[in-house]
Amino acid sequence: MSAGKASLYMMSSVLLFLTQGLGMNLAIANITQVQGSLSATSLEAAWLSAAYLAPNVSMAIALVKIRTQYGLRRFAEIGIICFVLVSVLNLFVSDLHSALVVRFISGMAAAPLSTLGFLYMLEAFPPAKKLTIGLSLALLNTTLAAPITRLVSPQLIEYGQWQGLYTLEMAMALIVLPVIYLLPLTPLPRAKVIQFGDIISYLLLAVGFGCLAIFLSMGRLYWWFEAPWLGVLLAIAVVTLTSVVIRELDRETPLIDVRWLVSRENLHFAAVLLVFRLVASEQSTIAANFYQVLGLQYDQTAMLYWIILGASIAGGLFCAALMQPGHTETAHVIALTLIAAGAYMDSDATNLTRPEQMYLSQAMIAAGTALFLPPAMANGFKAALAKGPNYILSFIVIFVFTQSIGALLGSAALGTFVTIREKFHSNILVEQVLLTDPIVAQRVAQLSAVYGKVITDKAILNAEGLALLSQQITREANVLAYNDAFLLLAVIATLALGALLLHLALKRLMQPPADAVASAS
Repeated sequence: MSAGKASLYMMSSVLLFLTQGLGMNLAIANITQVQGSLSATSLEAAWLSAAYLAPNVSMAIALVKIRTQYGLRRFAEIGIICFVLVSVLNLFVSDLHSALVVRFISGMAAAPLSTLGFLYMLEAFPPAKKLTIGLSLALLNTTLAAPITRLVSPQLIEYGQWQGLYTLEMAMALIVLPVIYLLPLTPLPRAKVIQFGDIISYLLLAVGFGCLAIFLSMGRLYWWFEAPWLGVLLAIAVVTLTSVVIRELDRETPLIDVRWLVSRENLHFAAVLLVFRLVASEQSTIAANFYQVLGLQYDQTAMLYWIILGASIAGGLFCAALMQPGHTETAHVIALTLIAAGAYMDSDATNLTRPEQMYLSQAMIAAGTALFLPPAMANGFKAALAKGPNYILSFIVIFVFTQSIGALLGSAALGTFVTIREKFHSNILVEQVLLTDPIVAQRVAQLSAVYGKVITDKAILNAEGLALLSQQITREANVLAYNDAFLLLAVIATLALGALLLHLALKRLMQPPADAVASAS
């Protein structure tokens, strides 16, 4: 393939990933801005994310066999047409109920785009570089949509709220549509691989993953032990996923090889990816929410997201250069070091902290995130290929669970941790606020003075001062809670780095000397 044509395939991959990523992130990043246009509360608007993720987290598993049986060309054409049609539906959303329906359908329609994004990037490289440079650049593309969403959202919101956001998605879908037809992928051998038992197993798996996605998305907001329906969802997820395991163990040609999935190597691989998802949540979840607590607007954080975008690209390109045999551990050591250092630097934030103080730390975390995933994925994919083509689907299950469900799990765990620590710090701060303390009384008087010209009743004026002081205490408790979360993630990343270095040291000690190997041969 010529360099010019390869560049077209690479640009097409970027477009596909951005189209899918923006569609997923636009609603999540702008929930507070669009809830007014949908006549919804913040809690109701949070269902938009759950509605999208419920079908999306399991679709990649079904698409592998659909693509094999019906052909890559037909898969690509039907997939992009469905996405274009769903993108148009966003323009007719008028309330929360219609938005939820469209988001649910969007979650299904967007799933083929990420698969096509991977395939278009791999198409640009010769076989020897597909699982090194190609895979690294494809995974780099998955990190671009989140910061770009934050950069383009203010103009889109100003243009037309919900419809303004998804006009961009529709425009990008229309741009990608002719690309699919003008730049076809190399056709893969077709085979009849879908069995009736596969359909039953997938439906059970989809219900289980969907219930788990809703449970993790909404559990922290309704609180885990307060809403009975959360327990029902979790019970359904456990029953359906257990049923899948029992069914697949007894089948001669299973959809998923459960025995291979629970092997020591795969459990170690899954644990590594879950730890990565957890520490990567520092930027995608904790830092973004921290800026909201401080009341920062998009225009105040724009430069930060430009830096995050640039650091992600730099980290991905550096990872592509490192993707050679024997350099996997080097990439992981550098990535964990960057993430641990960046999270620790963020752990001393105050209510006066602004994005300028986090430029370096967030750039380090973005670069570390881009460095970590490609080497791990390449090793796992090679192990699956070595076992045979049938094991690719089982590998996809690990990837989907650790990245989609794992991201939700990390966000839910950290969000819960922040909530608990905020209550802890709030209680401590409130205990120290006594009206008999002259400093506290002076502070209340200063705060209430703002309303002194419009409120003449001294008791009401004092109550307003206490309310403003309470708001400041809540803000300080939130800042301390987020500092705890930053520090926790720094500790986790440091422990993971220590475990990796210990593993490498033991591996080197157990490896026979080079001269002994040479003499034996």
